[in-house]
Amino acid sequence: MNATERGIREQFPLWNKVDMQDIHPDPETVTVVVGCGTSVHIADSIAASLNANGVFSRAVAGNEWTRRPHDYVPSNIRPNILALSRSGESTETVAAAIESRKNGLHVTAFTCAEDTSLEKNADETILAETHVEEGIVMTASASLMLLMGLRYAGITITSETTKAAEEVLNEADPQLKALIEGRSHFVFLGAGALYGVAREGSLKLQEMSLSQTEAHHPLEYRHGPISLIDDSSLVVFLYHPNTLEEESLLAKDLMAKGARVLGLGGPGTVSLSVKEGADVRPLVVLPVLQLFGEYVARSKGLDTLAPRHLTKVVTIA
Repeated sequence: MNATERGIREQFPLWNKVDMQDIHPDPETVTVVVGCGTSVHIADSIAASLNANGVFSRAVAGNEWTRRPHDYVPSNIRPNILALSRSGESTETVAAAIESRKNGLHVTAFTCAEDTSLEKNADETILAETHVEEGIVMTASASLMLLMGLRYAGITITSETTKAAEEVLNEADPQLKALIEGRSHFVFLGAGALYGVAREGSLKLQEMSLSQTEAHHPLEYRHGPISLIDDSSLVVFLYHPNTLEEESLLAKDLMAKGARVLGLGGPGTVSLSVKEGADVRPLVVLPVLQLFGEYVARSKGLDTLAPRHLTKVVTIA
């Protein structure tokens, strides 16, 4: 077991240590969730969860918010900013925080590092302790920032949620290697707050295994992308409980066309039970996607501690 896998398997006690310090959004104000890479995918899920809980929100990539804010929020609206960065030093996210405060906007930071540039340029900061061995690829830290975002949206996450996530991971573990064998086309599907997690699963697999991957809303997949499905395809389906019936029909169609399906919360070639509701499901399924990426990388003889062209912190001089 390498450090990446240890970080995935040992992240759950860290979830139970997160302290939100009674920080919460202003329901009367738009919230813009800013991040880069993994963090902007997690931002997508957080924004969807905020909207579902009565806080109008949207996710925006760091540099887009710095350079083109009014393409995302009209100039007559003054939003609050929620900035996500594991290291607290990502150039684009720090710049977004600096520019936001320069314009008189309130900035909340979620990070996994102390005494950072992001913290210095935020009005308030929530700090989570991530796994000591986490390397370039974000695993535990991604889960922790998602957990913080869901709690920020007012969603209750308890030790029972943590236990459920660990149980799903353990159920998936012995079934992943056979599912992956012979597959080279990977698709991630998720709706609502699960869409950001589907995008994160896709990115994780790209980073870890140098695989070509894609992520879509489930029912959009029939509108063109399904043309690529064949017996080299593996679809990771993050089922939304509100649309289980129609998503199940799509999965059946994909399997009939030759794809294998990993069904998280619904039918598939391998089907894993996810009993938790839509509000916490993004968090519960995320560790499975992380372990999936590790196993695909291993099947290709790749070291996830040294992913090609990547660094732990993206800084731009």
